[in-house]
Amino acid sequence: MAANSTPHVLGEHRYALTSTWTGNSGTGTSGYRDYRRDVTIDAEGKPELLASADKPFRGDPGRWNPEDMLLASLSECHLLSYLHACVTAGVVVISYRDQATGMMRENGSGGGAFVEVTLHPEVVVAQASMIDAAERAHRQANEWCFIANSVNFPVHHEATVTAQS
Repeated sequence: MAANSTPHVLGEHRYALTSTWTGNSGTGTSGYRDYRRDVTIDAEGKPELLASADKPFRGDPGRWNPEDMLLASLSECHLLSYLHACVTAGVVVISYRDQATGMMRENGSGGGAFVEVTLHPEVVVAQASMIDAAERAHRQANEWCFIANSVNFPVHHEATVTAQS
């Protein structure tokens, strides 16, 4: 083994990215209203993600904010876990669309936290005989979703499953 290498631990995954503040308007953080909340997020081999704070926190509403990205992470993780659960259950998914919603509550002292997220997957499966298994697969997906298992608030599911016409 090379001196600088470390052994791979089975089941351990590491992620890296760079967040760069690009909102210096010329005077840095000289005052709360004197800088933009613009951020560029980079990860090797991926397109840049333009981010900011949410609009109520003086951010750019045309850019992704951390709250959007948390909600997107939960939605995508469930989607990917769900597709895997369906494959193992013999369910053929034709389409999947989620209109996820989340609620964050400020605590009055400058901070806050998400209090819940609700995923609203609209799933179409190949045959009506697959609907029951497709509905059960949402519970399995929730157990497998790394992101849902990493948050300290409930992630609800209000799924609709129909068969292809």
